[in-house]
Amino acid sequence: QVQLVESGGGLVQPGGSLRLSCAVSGSIFNIFTMGWYRQAAGKEREKVAAITRGSIRNYADAVKGRFTISRDNAKNTVYLQMNSLKPEDTAVYYCNVRTYVADMTNRDYWGQGTQVTVSS
Repeated sequence: QVQLVESGGGLVQPGGSLRLSCAVSGSIFNIFTMGWYRQAAGKEREKVAAITRGSIRNYADAVKGRFTISRDNAKNTVYLQMNSLKPEDTAVYYCNVRTYVADMTNRDYWGQGTQVTVSS
């Protein structure tokens, strides 16, 4: 079975840093992107960052210049380095793997979520 195991969340002061990890196990084929979403209390889930197999990266405007997504293919792990954290970054962060199935069709796998809290 496919599993996405996240780690690295926690409590940090504004301006601090955290590094999230997502280790993927099981058989996953035709990966299109790996990325991170987040959902703050009472808000919709939003896409934070993604990386393609060709290492093309994209970020939400709110995190550009502060967050960096990367992947280690040998370890089947994707990371999110978060610097200069702000209180508005507080959310549950979810790892996502999107696979290609067919034209206009994808299959998503999700981690269990890890809490990030930015507070003084």
